[in-house]
Amino acid sequence: MFLRLVADSFGRRPRHKLLTGAALALGMAVATAALSVSLDVGDRLSREFRSLGANLIVTPEADSLPVEIGGVDYRPANAGAYLPESDLPKVKTVFWHNNIIAFAPTLKVRVSSSTPQWSPASATFVRSSSGGDAELIGTWHQRAVQLSDGSSFVTGLEKTSPWFRIEEGAWFDDDAEQCIVGKKFAERNAVQIGSPLYLAKGNSDDGESLKVTGIFSSGGPEDEAVIAPLRIVQNYLKRPGEYRELYVSALTKPEDDFARRDPKTMNADELERWSCAAYVSSIAYSIKQVLPGSDVRVVRRVADGEGRILSRVQMLLWFVTLAALLAAALAVGASSAASVIERRSEIGLMKALGAGSGTIGFLLAAEQLLLAVAGGAAGYVIGILLARIVGQKIFGVTPQPSLLVLAVILGLAVAVTLAGSAIPLRRAARYEPAPILRGE
Repeated sequence: MFLRLVADSFGRRPRHKLLTGAALALGMAVATAALSVSLDVGDRLSREFRSLGANLIVTPEADSLPVEIGGVDYRPANAGAYLPESDLPKVKTVFWHNNIIAFAPTLKVRVSSSTPQWSPASATFVRSSSGGDAELIGTWHQRAVQLSDGSSFVTGLEKTSPWFRIEEGAWFDDDAEQCIVGKKFAERNAVQIGSPLYLAKGNSDDGESLKVTGIFSSGGPEDEAVIAPLRIVQNYLKRPGEYRELYVSALTKPEDDFARRDPKTMNADELERWSCAAYVSSIAYSIKQVLPGSDVRVVRRVADGEGRILSRVQMLLWFVTLAALLAAALAVGASSAASVIERRSEIGLMKALGAGSGTIGFLLAAEQLLLAVAGGAAGYVIGILLARIVGQKIFGVTPQPSLLVLAVILGLAVAVTLAGSAIPLRRAARYEPAPILRGE
C-alpha cells in the first residue's frame, strides 16, 4: 500500500515534479562537471607545469655548503665533488618512480672557442685566432637509460627543459662529435649550421672540433653557451662517468603545512604518510636515499608556483560545486514547500484516518528521494557531457565517466533533496487534521 501511495503521488502534479527534477539535474550536472574535471585536471596541469622546467636539482653533498663573502660565491666553478653517472638508473627505483618523468645530468666548463679555417697547404682545419670564451654544457639530449627491471627509460635535456627551442637545424647526437650553440653565441661568432667549432680548455691547444648541428634559444644566459654530449665535457675535465648537477622533473601535488615539516621530527606513522604522498619534498627525500653522497634541493619558485595555481584552480571548482548544490537545495526547498501547501487537505485527511506524523513525513520523503535519484542520474549524464566540453576547451583533457563520481553525485542529490525538503516536511508533520477538515 505504501509503495502504491508513493507511485500514485509521484504520478500526480507532474509540473512540480518536473521543476524539482530539472533543478536537481542542473545542480548535479554542474557538480558532476566540476568533480570530473577536478579529478583529471590535477595530473594534466602537473604535466603542463613541466614546461616550467625541472623542479628538483641534485648536487654533490660536499658542495651543499657554499663559500660566500658579501653575497659572492667564491667556490671555483669546476672544483668540488662529483657524482657517478652509473647511479642514475636508481632514480627510477624510488617509490614515486612513475612521477619522475625526466632527468638530465649536466657538467659545465669554460672553454675558448674558435671557428677552424681550412688550410690548403696542410689540407686540414687550422684553428682561427678569432673567437672567445664560452661556457660548454655537457648533458644528454635523448639517452636511453637501462633500468634494473630490464626496461629502458628515454630522458634528457629536451624533456627537463622544454623551453630550449631549436631555431635552426636539429639537436646533437649523444654518440657523435656534435654540438648546438646558443642564438647569441652564433650571432657573435658568425657560427653556421654544419660548420666545425673548435673548443679548447683555457689557452691549451688540446681541444676538439665539434660539428654544429643546431642553433637554439632558451631566453636565458644559455643563449651564450654551447651544449654538447655529456661525455665530451667529461673528457675535457678528465672526469669520465661523472657529473655535477642532475635536473629532475617530477609530477607532484601541492604542498600543505604537513608536507613542509622536517621528516626528522616525524614519528613512524607520520613519516610513512608523508612518504606516500607525492609532495615535491618527499620525492626529493626518496631520491636522496638512493643516490649516496647527494644533496637534493627543491626549486621553490617552480614548486610553489605550481602549487598555488593548482590549489586555486581546484578551489574554484569546489566553489562552483558548492554554489550549484546550494542553488539546487533552494530550488528543491521551494518546490517542496509549494507541494506541501497544495497537499494540505490530503495530509489532513490522512492524519484524520490514523496516519502518524512519522508516516506522513516518510511518505513525502520517499517521493523526494525518488526524485533525487532520477534527477541525480539525469544530472550525471548531462554533467559528463559538460565536463568533456569544459575539460577539452579549457584544460585540454577529456574526463572519462567514473562510477565513483556517479555514486558521489547520487549521494549528493539525496543529501541536497533531504536538506532542501527538511523544513517543508517538518511543517507537514505538524499539521493538525481538525482545522484542515473544517476549511480553516
